[in-house]
Amino acid sequence: MTAGRTAVIVGGGIGGLAAAVALCRRGWRVEVCEQAAQFTEIGAGLSLWPNALRALAVLGLADRVRELGAVEAGGGVRDRAGRWLARTDNVELEQRFGWPLVVVHRADLVRVLVEALPRKTLRPATTITGVHDEGDAVVVEHHHGSLRAEVAVGADGLHSTVRRLGRPDARPPRYAGYTAWRMITSRLPAPLTDGASNWGRGERFGYTSMPGNRAYCFATATVPAGGVSPDGEWAELHRRFGRWAGPIPTLLAAVAEDDVLRHDIYDLPPLSGYVSGRVALLGDAAHAMTPNLGQGACQALEDAVVLASCLDRAPDIASGLAGYDRRRRSRTQDVVRRSARLGAVGQWSWPPAVKARDLAARLTPNSATLRSMTPILGWKP
Repeated sequence: MTAGRTAVIVGGGIGGLAAAVALCRRGWRVEVCEQAAQFTEIGAGLSLWPNALRALAVLGLADRVRELGAVEAGGGVRDRAGRWLARTDNVELEQRFGWPLVVVHRADLVRVLVEALPRKTLRPATTITGVHDEGDAVVVEHHHGSLRAEVAVGADGLHSTVRRLGRPDARPPRYAGYTAWRMITSRLPAPLTDGASNWGRGERFGYTSMPGNRAYCFATATVPAGGVSPDGEWAELHRRFGRWAGPIPTLLAAVAEDDVLRHDIYDLPPLSGYVSGRVALLGDAAHAMTPNLGQGACQALEDAVVLASCLDRAPDIASGLAGYDRRRRSRTQDVVRRSARLGAVGQWSWPPAVKARDLAARLTPNSATLRSMTPILGWKP
């Protein structure tokens, strides 16, 4: 354990908080700067796959998070009419990878991470204005002053200020070609037994169980970036998906009009490195990805425990950060590419291509699907 070292983490989301927990438990003194007034998350559900739960186990939090989440019997892909194209059994998933797929509310996961940190670690309402690497230390400037530490971590998301300041030549986030809606239902008349992603033509609608007999739902549509539905997003969802196969109409009926979130989907072109001097990027700031594999938060959790491990085991900061970059960059950028490919296929709209896609999915053995996910889900700290 390396005692007495210091780090400033910019961004109080899942990745930044997890990195703070990982470093604190290795004896580091950490401060987490978050521009929002509180450490919390708006949003909806979050899929935590076995690789994420292994990372949380390193932090000693996996069992607590699992208690707060829901574990379904299984899931998979259906067509618009509700016919199964591919299925995944959660029992088989757990047998193969040691953990099931758990769905939690983002706010619940953030709360667990916050509660694992000393209160003095957290600096809400702190907007970063500069990051300066001075060779033997890094200075993080904010509206109230500055912080000096041995390491700074940019965990501040897709539009990262730390990335922009440290890598002004990096290519900006790129629009994936579709927008997404996310929502959580009220209590349902009957619990869901399986989750699914229903694929249509240029549109998808997915759902999965959450605690309290609720469901997390998401939908996508191929539209230009920056769009807003003139009569509201709730009405847009009912117009697009209200006649799809059950249980989708029932799920939409259980969503309050004000509880629909809409976000255009972006990912980040590959960076040449996640580290510059004493500054490291983590999570979406380093490798923002589309949500098609449910791996955005999972990869950020992996980043957090690997960063702490590399810094703890290396003889100096430079070699520790170099090890983090070496271990994380190729893996996460591969996940970005895989997720983008799956999303592109899921959004196909040309009827012959859709028919061929659905047939290929139906003919692919479930065991082959699980094997294809092994490089991602089989990760171990």
